[in-house]
Amino acid sequence: MATYLDFEEPIKALEEQIDQTKEIGVSTNIDMTDKVKELENKLAETTKSIFANLTPWQRVQMSRHPDRPYTLAYIDAISNGTFQELHGDRSVKDDKAMVGGFGLLDGKTVMFIGQQKGINTKMRQYRNFGMPNPEGYRKALRLMKLAEKFNKPIVTLIDTPGAFPGLEAEERGQGEAIARNIYEMMRLKVPVICIIIGEGASGGALGIGVGDKVVMLENTWYSVISPESCSSILWRSWDYKEKAAEALKLTSTDMKQLKLVDDVIKEPSSGAHREQQEMFLTVKKSIQEYLKELEAIAPEKRINDRIEKFCTMGVWQ
Repeated sequence: MATYLDFEEPIKALEEQIDQTKEIGVSTNIDMTDKVKELENKLAETTKSIFANLTPWQRVQMSRHPDRPYTLAYIDAISNGTFQELHGDRSVKDDKAMVGGFGLLDGKTVMFIGQQKGINTKMRQYRNFGMPNPEGYRKALRLMKLAEKFNKPIVTLIDTPGAFPGLEAEERGQGEAIARNIYEMMRLKVPVICIIIGEGASGGALGIGVGDKVVMLENTWYSVISPESCSSILWRSWDYKEKAAEALKLTSTDMKQLKLVDDVIKEPSSGAHREQQEMFLTVKKSIQEYLKELEAIAPEKRINDRIEKFCTMGVWQ
């Protein structure tokens, strides 16, 4: 059953009207085709209007939509079921919030890595709500080094509310693990593409977010802090989360304007959560185009360009 956010209520009402009209047509044997067509046109217009005028906070809500596809759904669709997951950081354990392994992209072997959220309560607990521990980042780095060894490109899919903030994570070196990943990703000799498919929060995103191409899906966000946490720090309350979302400039449009991401991948008019297959195809096509562009560049130049790109971010004197 579809889930509707508060601003999607007009869409829900029209869809229910369409279903009711169809049922009346069947039960009374009256031709309701014209009425259904009229309602469907109105639904298309309403959907387009709503999603074309989303506020920053509404985009944050969209990125967390429970029907939105997660990392493994993208990987399975892009690799046509050829994905072979690899486990463990060879030190502590296998972090279920971070997944990775080789898969085929139209016959080309690619290393896919990403944060995985759960699709129900039990799976969310199993995946630690998509918040990796240090061993998750160390597993990701191990897999990146493996890809580099065999000269295979890397695609990372970012969707996390942040790295796990627990005491045990800090004891095992959360900050060092993320910093090490940033340092090592700068120097990888193979093409690296980073795609934010949902939430891109804080160091949790940056730990697998350094690449030749860093791109966002249209209805995602990327920021040092979530709107709720920002609101609680500045105003001691979550009540100002919408104001915080506006001030943080965290949407894909803002990020592109600020030159913090290289590109924005358009979502279907009704969002990735409603047109999942279309979204999978769009992301796959984008990855193919980026790889074609990056593979034509010498590894040394790719590394220098990557370092230069990240060094020029922000304001400094």
